[in-house]
Amino acid sequence: MSIEIKHLKKSYGSQTVLDDINFSIKDGEIVAFLGENGAGKSTTMKIINGYLSKDSGEVKVCGYDVDTDLEKVHSLIGYLPEHNPIYPDMYVREYLMFIAGLYKVEDKKARVDEMIAKTGLTKESHKRIGMLSKGYRQRVGLAAALIPNPKVLILDEPTTGLDPNQIIEVRDLIKEVGKEKTVMLSTHLMQEVSAICDRVIIIKNGKIVANEAESEIVSSTSDGYVVEVEFLNDVDTDSLQQKFADSKLVKTGAKTFAIESKSDVRLSVFEYAKDTNNPLLTLKLKERSMEDVFIQLTNSIKK
Repeated sequence: MSIEIKHLKKSYGSQTVLDDINFSIKDGEIVAFLGENGAGKSTTMKIINGYLSKDSGEVKVCGYDVDTDLEKVHSLIGYLPEHNPIYPDMYVREYLMFIAGLYKVEDKKARVDEMIAKTGLTKESHKRIGMLSKGYRQRVGLAAALIPNPKVLILDEPTTGLDPNQIIEVRDLIKEVGKEKTVMLSTHLMQEVSAICDRVIIIKNGKIVANEAESEIVSSTSDGYVVEVEFLNDVDTDSLQQKFADSKLVKTGAKTFAIESKSDVRLSVFEYAKDTNNPLLTLKLKERSMEDVFIQLTNSIKK
């Protein structure tokens, strides 16, 4: 296993941040670590990196205990925190050479050249970091995290504040890096989960509430069907509700409705439209998204 967490607990005074959490990440996996603000994501990542002490529990990286083998753990992890700690007055290449020196990389120039090329910084490598767009500054942070050639990459909100094009660029870069390394990725963007992650871990109020592949989480949390329908003409809402008395009817527009039911009611909707001589413009079964699941699970435990 690349990461093993057992019975991890962490509190700040009377506030419990991590409440006996357990999970593991296999070699070569890209895993999304999701949760609301304050749920415990960044705290967990900092503990894995050894930057924050824990109250109790066991944390191992590639078999090495964070408490007793911290120097070895640091050599195995590349870490990009949410607030990228780079020096804006340094040039890109200068900064990466500095990082390579900290990690005591043998052939610093060759490694820096490789990371500049890998992260798409070649045309920007002569510039001061402060002159770069936020997307390119994130690339610099990712290049710095990759300098020691870590086995595990931990990324805390790597696309926060980026525009759509920058998000796609950084996402593609992470996906490419994930072909060679284990990646633990914290994000608020559900699109990233679907695009690059093999598995999803969701934390709520310091507890793990889900730990499966996205498709399995979506399937296991589904409690029925949602049919979206739009009629050509005005609808008698009372008669429609009577037709679907066992379902939850939500009016979403002047002539549009969402029908939540334990079964697929599309055929019944079609029959209703025929009986009332009110043609259908739209009739579709809404697929549950990762965003739907996230909202459901993070609202399932009261604070």
